Formats: sequence, structure tokens, C-alpha cells
Amino acid sequence: MQAAISLQNLTVSYRRHPALHHINGSFARGSLTAVIGPNGAGKSTLLKSILGLVRCNDGQVVTHADVGRIAYLPQQAEIDRSFPITVQDCVMLGYWSRVGLWGGIDAGMVQRAQQALAAVGLEGFAGRPIASLSVGQFQRVLFARILLQDAQVILLDEPFAAIDTRTTSDLLRIIQSWHAEQRTVIAVLHDYEQVRRAFPQSLLLARNVVAWGDTGEVLCDENLQRARAMAEAVDEHAPVCAVGESA
Repeated sequence: MQAAISLQNLTVSYRRHPALHHINGSFARGSLTAVIGPNGAGKSTLLKSILGLVRCNDGQVVTHADVGRIAYLPQQAEIDRSFPITVQDCVMLGYWSRVGLWGGIDAGMVQRAQQALAAVGLEGFAGRPIASLSVGQFQRVLFARILLQDAQVILLDEPFAAIDTRTTSDLLRIIQSWHAEQRTVIAVLHDYEQVRRAFPQSLLLARNVVAWGDTGEVLCDENLQRARAMAEAVDEHAPVCAVGESA
């Protein structure tokens, strides 16, 4: 299958020690992939590398999606919700890549924003300030914003963290609808049973690739034990990885 994103010897370092170490592989176009692994495995760093938000020390990310058609949902802890903006205005930021700073918003675009809110279960919330929302409600808002982006590639960093079971189920259905539409979805997750149920592909990281492929094969006991052992063996005082050195 044609690749949506290719990782070629990708190495990213913090404080001169690798958070990602010589990662090679591809996310197929239209695939639904969970990125999993122990704490500190480099999962969030991988998404930020794809977006170009962190500098690659070695290798590269090759993205085959059209410019402006990658959507990103960061962890909620990284979002300042004190900014005085309404739910509807927050959702309509999904149009940013198309209209920019000076582009106009027409009645049809407003209607589509209202439809996106209804699709995530927030009909009637348009005028509320985002600061008044619960964690789960705000996550629904962020999913509605992605609905307006019409993205080819969607990156989700812990989309179900600290939200209730009903909200998780509703948002998971939206993710599965994106997959059915042949969008490429990559999600950082922690619940292995949820991954087994809903994500056909998985990438198991421990700074290095432990396993990458069909979820049933990736999430075997041997691979999970290996990932834990690799994470526990990390030595922050080890010699710096030389650029170009193979894993």
C-alpha cells in the first residue's frame, strides 16, 4: 500500500540523548495505527517529529499528504483554556488552513461548524466559553474542529486521557469513521485492550521500534516484556549516540 508517512532513520534527541533512536518504517495511507509503549518511549515525540515541531538529529520524515491537510490533537495539558473564546469559534479554527488570517467565514461554513458540534454530541453548546467545559466536553470540541479540517492525516496524542467511558466510545466511533473514509489516523494510546479491540495496526516503541504491524502480532507478551526491559535499561548518563550510528 502507498505510504502516507515514511520515517527514515529518524533520531530525535533531548539533552543530547535520543528520545527516538533510528526509527524506520511507514504508515500506510488509510491506516489506523495505535502508537504504544512505556512512559518515556518517545510516543508524543514521534507525533511532533511528523509535524516538524521538534528537530530531527538524524534521518527524516517524509509526508505524502497535501500541505495543510494534517490535523493534530495535542494532549489537553498543552492547551491554554483560559483564552476567552466560544465553543463555535474554537471549532471554526478548523478552517484556518483554508482561510488564513484574512479569509472570510460564510454562512455555509458556520452551518458546517454547527453540524460538527452536533456530530460530537454538543448541539446547543456553540455560545459557551471553552473554559466552562469539562475535560470530556472540550475533547469533543477538539474533535469537531478536526471534522472541519478535512485532513488526510490525523495525529491524536492521548485522545481518551481523563475522559469518561461514554465520551471515549463516542470519539472512538468518529475515529473509526475517519478510518472508513480512508484517512490516515495515528493515535498515542495507553489502554492495550482498547487497542486490541479497535486499532488494526500498532507501533510499539521504547525509543527504538520494538514491533510494528498487525496489532495481534505486535501486542504479544514477548514484545511487551521486551519494551518494558528496554525502557528500564535506559541510561541517561550513557555516551551520546553518534549521528549516523545504526541501532
